[in-house]
Amino acid sequence: MHFLDDSLFPENQEKLVITAAPYGPEWEPGDFPEDIPVTMDQHVQAAVDCYNAGATVLHIHVRELNGKGSKRLSKFNELLGRLREAVPDMILQIGGSISFAPENEGEEARWLADEARHMLANLDPAPDQVTIAINTNQMNIVELMTADDIAGTSFERPALYEAYRNMVVPAEPAWVEEHLRRLRAAGIQPHFQLATVAQLHTVERLVRRGVYTGPLNVSWVAIGGGFDSPTPYSMMEFIRQVPDGASLTLEAIMRNVLPINTMAIAMGLHTRCGNEDNLWARKGEKQTSVQAIEQLVRIAGELGRGVADGKEARDIYKIGEYWDTADEALAKLGFAPNRKPGQVGFTFHA
Repeated sequence: MHFLDDSLFPENQEKLVITAAPYGPEWEPGDFPEDIPVTMDQHVQAAVDCYNAGATVLHIHVRELNGKGSKRLSKFNELLGRLREAVPDMILQIGGSISFAPENEGEEARWLADEARHMLANLDPAPDQVTIAINTNQMNIVELMTADDIAGTSFERPALYEAYRNMVVPAEPAWVEEHLRRLRAAGIQPHFQLATVAQLHTVERLVRRGVYTGPLNVSWVAIGGGFDSPTPYSMMEFIRQVPDGASLTLEAIMRNVLPINTMAIAMGLHTRCGNEDNLWARKGEKQTSVQAIEQLVRIAGELGRGVADGKEARDIYKIGEYWDTADEALAKLGFAPNRKPGQVGFTFHA
């Protein structure tokens, strides 16, 4: 992404898209009972509250009545149907990890099998987006958590902590290509959840080879433990390599969320918050998902940057849009064109 002399002026920036992640699949309801929904009515109300606070993208997981993360697609179908009525303008984004929470104490925290995740393309009603991981990768979500972060939560149990410390994201090349194919066939847009610049490079190759020829909505997921660290150096290098035609959201973990989101707002990028990413306002003081959204809206207001409504967010994400060829996709996204036979030197769009 290129920053011009006037790129930090809010009147030259897209309106802010705020993603809410209020379903906290890694937590147990008792970790934050005031903010972690269990019943279907509570799931729907959380979405309504997040939308009213200013979020226009909803990152979705579902919980069973026993408090465990649901792996049943029928529960997702039920929630999607109700959300289409309750928050019709929100972009509904299914978390491609589904529920990675361990079923029982001492078991692994793991994503569902390949074919089970492919079934997300068959959800009815269809979501607007499904998040997709690229390249199998360690996902140790506790590496950056401090003792203060997990104080009073289920993560203080050694067996559960170890389950999350050793979690792996399965995303082999053949699975990724098939998943992208099924999502496109179902009219569902992928949202790329990327851990490193190397994964961004793989996405670019998918575009160059014509495997994926649609809008590029990317989250930089800076949670450590196999993913990038939430440092300005890692952040700016990732931003530098994202093409100008992409939409980029910055995502972090725990008390890194607010400073990373604040920088995203100032730079014209997009944000994500909610109890899936962070429980805390400041050390020892919990913050609900709605409070986190309201905080970002206030910061955007102080900087003079507008917050996108549902229609504006859909336009920014290019929901429903696809292109026919790799050449067209490269041009739309702002990547340099592929090399033509016999062409030498650097390539560029005339």
